[in-house]
Amino acid sequence: MILSIQGFLTSLDTWDILYILIIAAFLGVELISNVPAILHTPLMSGANAIHGVVIIGSIIVMGHADADNYLALILGFLAVILGTLNVVGGFVVTNRMLEMFKKKK
Repeated sequence: MILSIQGFLTSLDTWDILYILIIAAFLGVELISNVPAILHTPLMSGANAIHGVVIIGSIIVMGHADADNYLALILGFLAVILGTLNVVGGFVVTNRMLEMFKKKK
């Protein structure tokens, strides 16, 4: 199973990856724009878990990239940095929202 996934990932060229990125961006905008405000914090917690997977995936991609493939290395590095910022920011905001619902002493 994993070998077939790795074979698929290595067969993708730059245009395929770009198309996947564009479709994912449009899908993300559509999903987020239709979420009611009351569901934003629980969904943000779920997004933190998803971004943890993004961070692991980008580290794997960077590990498999050729040393002279600067585009893959730079994009992987940016994915790690931005994913980490999103996870940390999401946990900070979620924690702040949960503090609002605690009873005051």
